[in-house]
Amino acid sequence: MKLIVGLGNPGNEYNFTRHNFGFLALDFYFKVNKLEWEKNPKFGAVWARQGDTFFLKPQDYYNDSGKAVKSFVNFYKIPLENILIICDNFDLAFGKMRHHKTGSAGGNNGLKSVTKELGTDEYPRLRLGTGNAELRQKLGDVNFVLSKFTPEEKEKLPEILTATSKIIDLAKD
Repeated sequence: MKLIVGLGNPGNEYNFTRHNFGFLALDFYFKVNKLEWEKNPKFGAVWARQGDTFFLKPQDYYNDSGKAVKSFVNFYKIPLENILIICDNFDLAFGKMRHHKTGSAGGNNGLKSVTKELGTDEYPRLRLGTGNAELRQKLGDVNFVLSKFTPEEKEKLPEILTATSKIIDLAKD
């Protein structure tokens, strides 16, 4: 079994915000591949299954994302190396990606929650860069991660999300 998790916040007011890059990546993947989310949440998450792969959008807020991840991992006995957590990273330039098999949370509260709930940081993660130093300095960190993408950034999203979809396909294999 495999588990691919997009981190974000539930609610339409968070659509197209930087903190919802993980949700956006999975929604894009689902649209391109004509997949559908299950109608009923499970373990506090919107979810779907394709073959031996589960997809997950935790519905606890970003900073508590680990609860749903832990429930799926424990119930389905998913090995840590078969997990991929997709999250935003404001320290990484917009459009850049970092894919690591293990590592620290690096200040990302969603990853901190996953690490706390799983009791380890030995799981793969894909960080999607949202960095915009000028806007971040102007808004402050909290307002920055909850801000919408700029028009210029929105133009680049299809290219970034297509590249992310390729990484999701590799994680499924």
